[in-house]
Amino acid sequence: MQRRHEPPPPPPDSGEESGRRMIRQPLPSQAGPSIRVMTEMLPVGTEGKGQMVDLTADIGRVLQKLGMKEGNVTIFCPGSTAAITTIEFEPGLKKDLPQAMEHIAPSKGHRYHHDDTWHDGNGHSHVRASIMGPSLVVPFNQGRLILGTWQQVVLVDWDNRSRRRELVLQFIGEVA
Repeated sequence: MQRRHEPPPPPPDSGEESGRRMIRQPLPSQAGPSIRVMTEMLPVGTEGKGQMVDLTADIGRVLQKLGMKEGNVTIFCPGSTAAITTIEFEPGLKKDLPQAMEHIAPSKGHRYHHDDTWHDGNGHSHVRASIMGPSLVVPFNQGRLILGTWQQVVLVDWDNRSRRRELVLQFIGEVA
């Protein structure tokens, strides 16, 4: 007969009986840095068709405005035909990424069931955006994004028409 594995009992209140000393963390009102969650909207206009927009400087400006020192920012694109990623934002890669996605999810010559349903011709846009993903988390320290030397945060709009996007920037961290 197999014996069920049971979780260990909870530690005693004082910690004395088990030989361990419990450490209590101060409440935010008692000591330590002030941690905040701040949400900002970042409007971005795009032409679609795989256009990439470098968001790095804009995110950095918002971070400076908020006065946050250390934490993380989540960059999220509501919608299902654009994506957020990092890339070296240079002319060669700005051509390479759309070419690679054309092989993975072609814009022409492939039948998308989405297009059969909605007749909007952007089934490939939805597939590409879902492969890349709608969000990214970037850490920051001393009020600056922690990115590689050649790394930028970009929005890639895969839709087949121009769009106005409202990106969500949610900062969680220590306020200066």
